[in-house]
Amino acid sequence: MAGLLNRIKQFARSPQGRRAAEQARRAAADPRKRAQAQRLLGRLRGRR
Repeated sequence: MAGLLNRIKQFARSPQGRRAAEQARRAAADPRKRAQAQRLLGRLRGRR
């Protein structure tokens, strides 16, 4: 498990990881994308 976390940390520090994090921040700031994510999470929670 520790190996997986280290790989995630390495990715987050890499240029690709920073780019992905910035895209996620921008998507979270967009009201339409936020609503879309909320609907998806609601559907996933409803299945349990």
